[in-house]
Amino acid sequence: MNDPSVQERHAPANACFGCGPANAWGLRIRSFETPEGFLAVWTPEPHHEAFPGVLNGGIIGTLLDCHSNWCAAMHLMEKTGADAPPCTVTAEFAVKLLRPTPSTGPLTLRATVVESTDDRATVDAVLEAGGKVCDTCRGVFVAVKPGHPAYHRW
Repeated sequence: MNDPSVQERHAPANACFGCGPANAWGLRIRSFETPEGFLAVWTPEPHHEAFPGVLNGGIIGTLLDCHSNWCAAMHLMEKTGADAPPCTVTAEFAVKLLRPTPSTGPLTLRATVVESTDDRATVDAVLEAGGKVCDTCRGVFVAVKPGHPAYHRW
């Protein structure tokens, strides 16, 4: 995917460990809007492993959290007709680790909004490896207001 991701378009200076384009040490997730929802492909490196060949659970959670958060932010932007996505934070997040997630090749993240109001969205997401679902999550993401530490972070 050679086009700019939503993170690169809307938050190029964001330093988030999971999705910040400006974080040289981060995961640099690149999320893209598709007709079916949000899609990202990410390839682990050995230092992301829990043990040889298996991705660390904290990295799995970060991938799902950040990708889902951007899905929510873009949905809220479109729903309200805003020119830019609101800064959203994770209010709730539950991950299910269904099987060992291999660290030996590309991983696919998919996310869709399943419910929303003007300032929050519930997102379901999956992480797949080799066409098999390894991990799932459901999260609630809230657009923050002035005074919140995350307000205008991107």
